[in-house]
Amino acid sequence: MRDGPRDECGVFGLYAPGHEVSRLSYFALYALQHRGQESAGIAAADRGGHIITRRELGLVSQVFSENDLRTLAGDLAIGHVRYSTTGSNAWENSQPVHRSEGTAGSRRELALAHNGNLINAVELHDDLVGRGVTFSSTSDSEIIAALIATHPARDVEDAIADVLPRLRGAFSTVVMTKDQILAFRDPHGLRPLVLGALPHPGTGGPSSDAPEGPRRYCVASESSAFDIIGAKLLREVEPGEVVTLAEGEPRSRMVAPGARRAFCVFEHIYFARPDSQMNGRALQVTRARMGEILWREAPVEADVVIAVPDSGNAAARGLARAAGLPQDDGFVKNRYVARTFIQPGQELRKHGLRLKFNPLPDVIAGKRLVVVDDSIVRGNTTRQIVQMLRDAGAAEVHLRISAPPIRHPCHYGIDMSTREEMIAHGRSTEEVAAELCCDSLHYLSLEGVYEAIGATRATHCDACFSGSYPLDGSAGANGKYALEQRSAQPPPLVRA
Repeated sequence: MRDGPRDECGVFGLYAPGHEVSRLSYFALYALQHRGQESAGIAAADRGGHIITRRELGLVSQVFSENDLRTLAGDLAIGHVRYSTTGSNAWENSQPVHRSEGTAGSRRELALAHNGNLINAVELHDDLVGRGVTFSSTSDSEIIAALIATHPARDVEDAIADVLPRLRGAFSTVVMTKDQILAFRDPHGLRPLVLGALPHPGTGGPSSDAPEGPRRYCVASESSAFDIIGAKLLREVEPGEVVTLAEGEPRSRMVAPGARRAFCVFEHIYFARPDSQMNGRALQVTRARMGEILWREAPVEADVVIAVPDSGNAAARGLARAAGLPQDDGFVKNRYVARTFIQPGQELRKHGLRLKFNPLPDVIAGKRLVVVDDSIVRGNTTRQIVQMLRDAGAAEVHLRISAPPIRHPCHYGIDMSTREEMIAHGRSTEEVAAELCCDSLHYLSLEGVYEAIGATRATHCDACFSGSYPLDGSAGANGKYALEQRSAQPPPLVRA
């Protein structure tokens, strides 16, 4: 029920003897819930070296009970929230992936959680199937797990170091064995991954302030996951780096240095939480700056600024401040829509968007509105929002979007894979405005985005706007259901 890109995934991992690792993971995943609402899971390793995994379809609050958290006892854990970008929304594709390979004397058991998308998933899958490896899912995450689990290297860190250069695409990944956590990131750094330090058990402050005892460490997709558990952000996991968390200080190993950095610019605009830190500052500040630049680029005679909640809130505040216009709530948002699996039925379907947004005629009627949102992909929801504002008596509706027009598919972990679904593909801004029935439309320029971020295109991926992909072969990447289609075909012949 929104026009923005579909969310992707969030990962978390911690090595923390003396802490309630499953409970900390649960609340960290709560902080990352915005990155995926289809499934959630936690894997924990107990002192006996057994990995226990609990994963299910649904939100974090729906998947885990108090009894589940007690069962997931141990010294280390990883967690995952998912939105499907490779493989359908099915239990088999939920994470963490749990694999055990080898014989009794040399068995490797691991759990893995992954945020991103491999553009060479089919090639890797065929190679593994040809070697007799079986799969229980159609997710590219299980391909990564299988490559590591079946690798002949004695040490799992060496296995990852050899596997990582074979992977092409976006992959911020955490792996758990019975006694360590390993986190690694693709050489271009397409998706985020950060390292943090936990407070000591029984202390209230960050571990760096605690007087004695070994520090405990965690990794997550965003720093907001650290805030909720009282951990301290230390730094990013570098592109191409493997970080190992075990007893003592984290161990760093650079496996694939020197690639052109290509961090997803949409993390700044939309995906990450506004309280997460990126590029040295909270994204709330960056997004407000985007609103200020929006006004500078496209001022208009208006009476009030309203946001499409909650995605447009920060940019709307910045725009209103720059314009000297009042800002008000044009909609009341129902924050519980995502918690129901009950469909509205035919009688209510035409009013479906009102389940989420209800306009306020007393704020809207007779006013010239500047309506701020962060992005438009398909246009269906935005068109309905404009009509709802017209029905509530708006005199004019001027849309201001704090992202450039999305015209190209993403192959790196965002579910917008076809140009045909994009309202801006093949249309001018004026044509899109006519399609949405608004009085004017302005997208923030790409130059404005980078000015707000305080960075340059040389270190980011903006392919969904520009069509310039940082990885060769991306345009021919496989679709979301490529592995499902593959599993319906006979396996490839194995040549002697």
